[in-house]
Amino acid sequence: MPIAVSFLKRTIAAADDVLVLVEKNAHVDQHKFLDPYKAVLHEKIKAGKMDFIQFHEGKRKINVAIYVNKETETSYYHETIRAFGARNGKLLNGQKYSDIAILGLNDLFKREEIFSFLEGLELGNYQFLKYKSKKSEAYSLKKIQIEKGKFTEADIAEFTALYEAVNITKDLVSEPVNFLTAVQFSKEMQKAGKASGFKVEVLSKNQIEALNMGGLLGVNKGSIDPPTFTIMEYKPAKAVNKQPLVFVGKGVVFDTGGYSLKISGSMLTMKCDMAGGAAVLGAMVAIAKNKLPVHVIALVPATDNKISSNALVVDDVITMHDGTTVEVQNTDAEGRLILADALAFAKKYKPELVIDLATLTGAAAAITGHYGSALMGTDTKHRKNLIETGEETYERLAEMPFWKEYDELIKSDIADIRNMGGPVGGSMTAGKFLQRFTDYPWLHVDIAGPAFLKDAKDHHHKGASAVGVRLLYQFTKKLAQSKK
Repeated sequence: MPIAVSFLKRTIAAADDVLVLVEKNAHVDQHKFLDPYKAVLHEKIKAGKMDFIQFHEGKRKINVAIYVNKETETSYYHETIRAFGARNGKLLNGQKYSDIAILGLNDLFKREEIFSFLEGLELGNYQFLKYKSKKSEAYSLKKIQIEKGKFTEADIAEFTALYEAVNITKDLVSEPVNFLTAVQFSKEMQKAGKASGFKVEVLSKNQIEALNMGGLLGVNKGSIDPPTFTIMEYKPAKAVNKQPLVFVGKGVVFDTGGYSLKISGSMLTMKCDMAGGAAVLGAMVAIAKNKLPVHVIALVPATDNKISSNALVVDDVITMHDGTTVEVQNTDAEGRLILADALAFAKKYKPELVIDLATLTGAAAAITGHYGSALMGTDTKHRKNLIETGEETYERLAEMPFWKEYDELIKSDIADIRNMGGPVGGSMTAGKFLQRFTDYPWLHVDIAGPAFLKDAKDHHHKGASAVGVRLLYQFTKKLAQSKK
């Protein structure tokens, strides 16, 4: 659960423990609460040697955090605020606080900036402890109280719903495959849909076979667990869009690479290969809980990619949902096979826009690193808005070239296309493969770089990042506002 945010119901003087936020170049005199400590504070702020100062007042602790802003770029400015929030969260956890009053937010920040501060506090506070036999490592901070002012009850409700969604996504990406099979993944989506207010339909293997989804079935051939195809739909009564917005998420719950086996440790963390599927689920939870007036559908094809005597091998030819034949050149290029079936299936909805999220290629990760995701596709109407939203949420998007020459690289001698394009433009040829299964405005986001982080920094903790949830939620919110 996210940190519980509420407004102060008591006087400041009655609060148990307090964190006061003060800007380095501002006077502390505006906080009468700090009167007894002003001389010391002025001295320490002037010296600039400390950014977190603590005073004891009986059993109560008065903490003062010094905010220093040197950034002028808007998107990065919000990221520095998130980092400031995360830094304070770590310090509060270090002091074993569970409930604390935070003062000074209204003096330091605008409404949107308060949201960023709380985001940093929340993002940095997450941890996955399900499999720890001893829970002593758990962060202590559970509740914060803030002053009324620029932030409203509606803002708190939106924040809480969004971070419930983010945490659901992180939990799922953190789960190992011995729990999170494709079947269990679909059950988790059903559970989330029931709790959040959107419909969920899960197609079984027999239904997938009836739909001739050769990509999903082909990747699943090496597994003892059946595949699933999950359809989520949120359709409010007064939706502002006549044609639905469709999200598609890759749901490979574990990727060995198949017979094109991953080597040199690259199989580690491959439980995160369903991060795209988890992200579109998270986006659906946030959209439904916050009752955005947008008709949204999400599709998640799910399976593991393992090895057995019956698994796909190189040179196999499979037939996809739309009848396209594919020559398999690499069994580790499996994500595009299951996504292609989902993208072809999406045609039935006549969507306004389809956005797919996938940990698709190491080539994209090599380009962006963990700093952002690769973007390509055919849509021109919504592309700019998605990129701008990426800057606002700092889930940034790097546009890749999508030249027609890349189409030549996936031609096959014996089938319609092949699932690998060779050593050149790996992320783009993967995108070109997916494009073959679309006939609508479409954008592809390759999140291979930021989906699962090796190291912690600022509000980014090690492991699952839930990248894509805030991006898709904010994009959908802006879409709703633009259509009113």
